[in-house]
Amino acid sequence: MKFANAVAQAAVLALGLGLAVEGTPHSNPHSRPEPKSQVDPHSRTNACKPHHPFRPLPASHPRTRTCHVPCHGDGRDDAENILAALKECNNGGKVVFDADEEYTIGTALDMTFLKHIDLEIRGTVTFTNNTDYWQAHSFKHTYQNATTFFNLGGEDVNIYGDGELNGNGQVWYDLYAENDLILRPILVGVIGLHGGTIGPIKLRYSPQWYHFVANSSDVLFQGINIGGYSTSENEAKNTDGWDIYRSTNIVLQDSIINNGDDCVSFKPNTTDILVQNLHCNGSHGISVGSLGQYKGEIDIVKNVLVYNVSMFNASDGARIKVWPGLPSEMSADLQGGGGLGSVQNITYDMMTIENVDWAIEVTQCYGQSNMTLCNEYPSNLTISDVHFTNFKGVTSGAYNPGVGTIVCSSPDVCSNIYASDIHVTSPVGTDDFVCTNSAGS
Repeated sequence: MKFANAVAQAAVLALGLGLAVEGTPHSNPHSRPEPKSQVDPHSRTNACKPHHPFRPLPASHPRTRTCHVPCHGDGRDDAENILAALKECNNGGKVVFDADEEYTIGTALDMTFLKHIDLEIRGTVTFTNNTDYWQAHSFKHTYQNATTFFNLGGEDVNIYGDGELNGNGQVWYDLYAENDLILRPILVGVIGLHGGTIGPIKLRYSPQWYHFVANSSDVLFQGINIGGYSTSENEAKNTDGWDIYRSTNIVLQDSIINNGDDCVSFKPNTTDILVQNLHCNGSHGISVGSLGQYKGEIDIVKNVLVYNVSMFNASDGARIKVWPGLPSEMSADLQGGGGLGSVQNITYDMMTIENVDWAIEVTQCYGQSNMTLCNEYPSNLTISDVHFTNFKGVTSGAYNPGVGTIVCSSPDVCSNIYASDIHVTSPVGTDDFVCTNSAGS
């Protein structure tokens, strides 16, 4: 993972996102300024600027009562107190995690029953580092062996308060270095949520992805501040900011992400997604995919707008990754190929990059380094109607003289990909694109 000077990052962040920056950055080189984001969770659509969601987001019902969560404060499990408060204030109330309190969660929480409720997190909520318990009891999801500390779902649920959720990730980073087949929990599992707002809130040290958004609709994420790094020689790997799966009409905006994998990833069967005003550092870009991983399954990503993103110290800026038509292996815990489906109507508009390997990367050979095999067994998943526009900045030089790459496994499954107003150069001043089975003009 690559990191730039914290002061420079703060200045760029203030310009790019229009956020107020006060004081000086912490001495920790991985820290970044906090977003000054105010969200009215009861008027979601009006909070979406400058672009609006593909469909209006539903407003919240009134909240008429308040419950405070008691905190043991000595490291004992507060899960039972949390569940009791949620049940007491469900259907029209607000649950408060008090400021200056340090809550502990050591039990997997099923919170998919929530309806018309706010969670105001003012304090810190930390998940225990009992890796044996969490591997046995975290919630299992079918996609890519994902697991979550908790499942949050229901209808009309808002989470805010600018408090902190802490995944205690260091023990997981070290354990994963010993065994890359362990199941590491995702910090925030949004599973089956229909109508809701999440943020402002801080997320720290997730063992794996920070968000898994599945089977959900009409949710706004705003003012999310993500950060977490390893203090040992073992990297914090696979710490995606958001992975969105089988969901529609989701908005992500006005957020800061410092992580070690995709800043945002659009997984199978994700439609009508708006992403705007993000600061991403140390990531693998804003990614469509990976798709086509599972043979015989149909993956669709359609109608995505990504607008005004600042991308620093990353492997990619804008990225589309599709598996080829034959079995391939990215790593010991990530293999695939042969799936069906399509990527359609994707727009990346206005991206600023600095020290990014590829400003733009499109591939239908994900996980397959043998290009002869990839071309012999082209992807079963089509890519069409993709627009990259208004990009500027300088790459890392990792692929001098190239700044972008578009690799299609066959011209029959890859069409209408447009790049315009791309003002990106490599450190040596070139702006070459690598194009395979696609028009190179």
